[in-house]
Amino acid sequence: KMFYTCGPNEAMVVSGFGRSPPLMIAGGRVFVIPCIQKIQRITLNTLTLNVKSDKVYTRHGVPISVTGIAQVKIQGQNKDMLATACQMFMGKSEAEVAQIALETLEGHQRAIIAHLTVEEIYQDRKKFSEQVFKVASSDLVNMGIGVVSYTLKDVHDDQDYLHSLGKARTAQVQKDARIGEAQYKRDSVIKEAQAMQEKVSAQYKNEIEMAKAQRDYELKKAAYDMEVNTKKAESEMAYQLQVAKTKQRIEEEKMQVQVVERTQQITLQEQEIIRKEKELEAKVKKPAEAEKYRLERLAEAQRLQLIMEAEAEAESVRMKGEAEAFALEAKGRAEAEQMTKKAEAFKQYKDGAMVDMLLEKLPLMAEEISRPMSEAQKITMVSSGGSEVGAAKLAGEVLDIMTRLPHTIEKLTGVNISQAAGKPTRVH
Repeated sequence: KMFYTCGPNEAMVVSGFGRSPPLMIAGGRVFVIPCIQKIQRITLNTLTLNVKSDKVYTRHGVPISVTGIAQVKIQGQNKDMLATACQMFMGKSEAEVAQIALETLEGHQRAIIAHLTVEEIYQDRKKFSEQVFKVASSDLVNMGIGVVSYTLKDVHDDQDYLHSLGKARTAQVQKDARIGEAQYKRDSVIKEAQAMQEKVSAQYKNEIEMAKAQRDYELKKAAYDMEVNTKKAESEMAYQLQVAKTKQRIEEEKMQVQVVERTQQITLQEQEIIRKEKELEAKVKKPAEAEKYRLERLAEAQRLQLIMEAEAEAESVRMKGEAEAFALEAKGRAEAEQMTKKAEAFKQYKDGAMVDMLLEKLPLMAEEISRPMSEAQKITMVSSGGSEVGAAKLAGEVLDIMTRLPHTIEKLTGVNISQAAGKPTRVH
């Protein structure tokens, strides 16, 4: 057999090979290797102990006998306490463990009895039980045993001390009873006399109240009679007054009927005016508002159309400007390229190229010279008789200006057009 089990009221301790420290299991199973390992068991049952202390002297030297009932057990759930209990009680029977715990509890019970009086033990048993439980628990815990409960069962003595205390208490109770009975009788007589006095006083007060009530009745009856007669007279006068008021109210109601009729007529007239206003609004005002709305929508549509046309025109102008800018850029590059080539030609042919360029620009220069006269709307010419008059005169003046250009160009550039033109070099 290698597997061992135990119930919840028992613990197993396995020692030997591979079990250092020993393995302790409270309620379960364990594997044990035969020959090289050993298993032992310890009970975890609750032990009921009858803790009896005979003829123990109290603090005042009175010998008494005390019997208490204690419930103790080895705490298997606390590993430390279980290990302590195994060290102290392993191999001992349940009776031996109970005897050790009983002797410990009895010693503590005796010690506590010696520090208390008989009255303290007898009258406050709960306090005594708590002290024994507290002191014994702290000591038994060191053995691995826990005190579940402790109750004081009996207290007695052989000297009739407790009986004497009972007699004294009984006498005191009887004394208190006699005193209480006498006080009750006294209080009863006093209260009876007070009740009689109160009865007589109440009777006199009742008669006085009856007399007052009779007087008040006579006075109130006379007042009521006078009030009745007054009311009768007032009633007759009120009747005549009411007749006059009724006639007046009838006349007022007639006037009120006329006022209501007039008010209804005014209401009908006001409703007729409102009807005519609504008719006028339906026939004139509503169509005018509809026409106004239509014109506003039409104006809004025209405004949006103009905005869209303006945006389209702006986009067209932008694109046109971009195209013109591109054309101008291309033209500028072409002219720059042409000027570069002309510069290279001028560098190669020098005066001949200069003369060639001047000759190409002469017609343009002549055009610019004659432009003011061609743009004039009216020219008035005055002849002194010794020169030409008319178009020939104008053409001659233009030619005269042209003949002066070579001299001016020579001064500006240092190139003599007449000499350069006679050379065979020609710029193409």
